[in-house]
Amino acid sequence: MENQSMEVSAIHEFLSKVEVFKDLPPQSLQIIDKRIKKMSFNKGDKIISEYERARGVFFVHSGMVKLTKQNEQGNELIVCMKKKGDIFAEACLFNYGDLTYPATGTMIKPGEIYFLSTEDFEQELLLNPELAVQMIRYMGETLRDLTSIMRDIALLDVYTKTMKMLERLAEKFGANRCNRMYIELPLTIQEFSTLIGTSRESVSRVFSKLRKEGLIDIKQKHIIITDWCKFCAVYNNKLM
Repeated sequence: MENQSMEVSAIHEFLSKVEVFKDLPPQSLQIIDKRIKKMSFNKGDKIISEYERARGVFFVHSGMVKLTKQNEQGNELIVCMKKKGDIFAEACLFNYGDLTYPATGTMIKPGEIYFLSTEDFEQELLLNPELAVQMIRYMGETLRDLTSIMRDIALLDVYTKTMKMLERLAEKFGANRCNRMYIELPLTIQEFSTLIGTSRESVSRVFSKLRKEGLIDIKQKHIIITDWCKFCAVYNNKLM
């Protein structure tokens, strides 16, 4: 019984730090944490599959998740990536009928995922107007981010797209150590190329150029921005 109490307390503490839940009163969090289902996954495990019937919303407690779609040729396209505290599959809320997940979710770092069924989440949204407002804000920010990425893919050259994506990844997944920005996200060049909608060969050429300019290094699939201040100066100058 003591272990169960500690488990509930840990879930409660995590939920209080998630953007959409942070302003909820303790009693509401207590109700939600009793309905949360905790699941553990290894690297490479699928959490959800594209076109699978949608059952609920997921929260990343630890590890990292990539959301992908497949094109007609069967090639994987990365839509976005999620880290601790992020939400995914929220598009299934307030949709009725045989709604399916719009993307496949796969663990790229082992960890724990929390699941809340659509019915339970919607009930809390109806009971807590503040939660509904926070959820609308979160979904709006997500939509703006995706729209910005789509605009960049359509309008920018490969070098600028690469720089902008590196800046985004550094802001979300980066750890700055003595002006060296470590993007703590395992990505192959092929996977990076799908993020910006271009070919692997084009990204390889840009990465080679950035290496020669002393801006990046790649070690074991991890990108390191070797001089963050210099990178930001080049990035800002490129966008002017």
